[in-house]
Amino acid sequence: MHRILLLLVLFAVACTEPAEDPPHSSERFAVRASVEQLQIWNAPVEEPFEVLDAEGELVAEDTTDYQGSLIFRELAPGPGYTVRLAAEPEEFTNQLVVTSIDGSLPEPSFYDQTLHEGRGYLRTRDGTTLSYFLKLPGPIEEGPYPTVVNYSGYSPSRPGQPLGGAAEAFCGIYPILCDAPGFPSGILAGVMGYAVIGVNVRGTGCSGGAYDYFEPLQLLDGYDVIEVVSRQPWVAHGQVGMVGLSFPGITQLFVAQTRPPGLAAIAPMSVIADTASSTLVPGGIYNNGFAHEWIENVLLKAEPYAHGWIEEVVAEGDTVCEENQLLHSQLLDAIEKARLNPYYSDEVAAPLDPSRFVQDIEVPVFLTGQWHDEQTGPHFPALFDKFDGSPSTRFTMTNGIHMDGFSPQILGEWSTFLDLYVARRVPQVSQALRLMVPQFMQDIFGDDLALPPNRFEDYPDVDTALADYEAEDPVRILFESGTAEGVEPGAPKAAFEASFPSWPPEGTATRWFLHPDGSLQPEPPGESGQASFEHDPEAGTVGSLASGGVNGLQPDWLWPQAQSGQALSFLTEPLTEDLVLAGHGSVDLWLLSTEPDADLQVTISEVRPDGFESLVQAGWLRASHRVLREDATELRPVKSHYEEDVLPLVPGEPTEVRVEVMPFAHPFRAGSRLRLTIDTPGGTMASWRFQLTDFEQPPTYTLSLGGEQASSLVLNAVDVDVPTQLATCEALRGQPCREFLDPGLGD
Repeated sequence: MHRILLLLVLFAVACTEPAEDPPHSSERFAVRASVEQLQIWNAPVEEPFEVLDAEGELVAEDTTDYQGSLIFRELAPGPGYTVRLAAEPEEFTNQLVVTSIDGSLPEPSFYDQTLHEGRGYLRTRDGTTLSYFLKLPGPIEEGPYPTVVNYSGYSPSRPGQPLGGAAEAFCGIYPILCDAPGFPSGILAGVMGYAVIGVNVRGTGCSGGAYDYFEPLQLLDGYDVIEVVSRQPWVAHGQVGMVGLSFPGITQLFVAQTRPPGLAAIAPMSVIADTASSTLVPGGIYNNGFAHEWIENVLLKAEPYAHGWIEEVVAEGDTVCEENQLLHSQLLDAIEKARLNPYYSDEVAAPLDPSRFVQDIEVPVFLTGQWHDEQTGPHFPALFDKFDGSPSTRFTMTNGIHMDGFSPQILGEWSTFLDLYVARRVPQVSQALRLMVPQFMQDIFGDDLALPPNRFEDYPDVDTALADYEAEDPVRILFESGTAEGVEPGAPKAAFEASFPSWPPEGTATRWFLHPDGSLQPEPPGESGQASFEHDPEAGTVGSLASGGVNGLQPDWLWPQAQSGQALSFLTEPLTEDLVLAGHGSVDLWLLSTEPDADLQVTISEVRPDGFESLVQAGWLRASHRVLREDATELRPVKSHYEEDVLPLVPGEPTEVRVEVMPFAHPFRAGSRLRLTIDTPGGTMASWRFQLTDFEQPPTYTLSLGGEQASSLVLNAVDVDVPTQLATCEALRGQPCREFLDPGLGD
């Protein structure tokens, strides 16, 4: 979380309740019929309830919680449902209609709701009210304004407040700085002249309902949010954009697939490619570090009165927020759901897998991410070739960490994209904004980074600017962020960049073979050989930081050295010319294990002429999850992760196991060496941890290194000139650096 959020002090404002149809009720409880659900609140505490279908048959029963609330989920759509107290069957509702997803779309007039500036509520198709905070860039009569929406389970609808500090000097020019929303992208868009609205997903903040991780209702709510907001008279062009980093970035992918007509474009930052193999279970190994902690944190924030600002607005008389807290205690435990579903499935995992549905997105997309994102991870480029339905895509990638989407080198393009597709104007950056940004960047990143020049500044009209923009290559890679001239070492600014027409970039699949002497060579060994290492049961608990966080210019990295006997290491000869690698990769191993499984980590690093070594990228795999999907390629060994595809190893029998190297881009300069390390997962990520297989005795893993079972590494080499000299190792943003020690692990 960057420092600008630390300036935000919570306070409350008055709000009004929107008109809505009353729920079906008895004298003892309230019931709302919803999409595949029946929701009960204001009921007796810890009392059993029953649901009867149209024929009077009992179809569900459960007990209310400590607040007198209960949700019956996954009900078959249809009319004639009745809800009653089990102990008092005379206390029952009139007949209720549970709607289907497809049949839930309301009449267009439903979206003609009126939203006012400040805090308020909008109504979704099932009658649930969602809390919002709206800030206009000027008087309503001077609109309409280009508008962006932030939709998440954090606090986007929290009351606005002054940022304080250096921001106060700019409040006269940008009123949003003294009435700022609780989401950074809204502050940034606000100073660009956009109306910004933050909406809490159901079951969070002051919104009604109960939280469930990207359930269908949350997506339908998102559709409703876009349609209600886009119809406001102060919205320019009758369409809105969506913005946000991380959680509110991921929600954009889920909402956009529903194709709301009022959506103009999305700009997600720092997202996942899919819930499972991207972050939660990379390579089939449960991430009980950040992934577990994030879900736990989101669930904690979805509990009733989880935020101080909720208590404050209720204390000031917000009765809507107060009643909406009653269903929050019916949130679903996503951690337990993950544990009950350890394998990929079309029923549970596929609906939570953006790589399965982003082809349904039909609006322009601006997506950014970092190879070394300590939170959502490096897998996001797996989405890039799947946006088949989008008329325009723009992808920006760099080394770095989770928050780096807010750096000027990315914000410059972010604002250009929003101006072209949401504001529908020639991209513009005011002089006041240029003066203000370095002050904020100093506070956020520790360097007064400036916005890049506006390359469309002198264009005569938006159509010409848009045509030239869309003629550019859509894939932009920023190389060696943190090492640019004129900035503090470690500040998020790239040394150079390159653009490509597609992802993965067109290149040459370059293969190196693992040799028994610890070398990586383009030819396989002349004779067969082997190399072994032992599983490290403690490795999964180890991260790459000694202390503190990753946001500073010089994080306190402690990337552990590979230990002899617990790792294998292979090195190329010093390169005779620059080698630029970009894309996915594969480490193709012939593996023998003394146990029926193996938890493997592969790490690519650069051994530099100055005696230091920088981490480039890693990959992970539980060997029993080695079955490839049909779309696997030489450079991308995509796994199925289906339960029926799990194949234990046969101890002592050589088995081909392909470990995916997560996507990256990195220049290896002449004189450097490429290093491949193979060991137990752990030590390469700042916030990830790995729940390793629990063996009675640490198994030994042996690699075949020659003959028909020659193990190898293949990466994608691209034709890019490297215009800069080798920078200090410590400056590479997000990439741990250490002294190079060669323990001869490949011997």
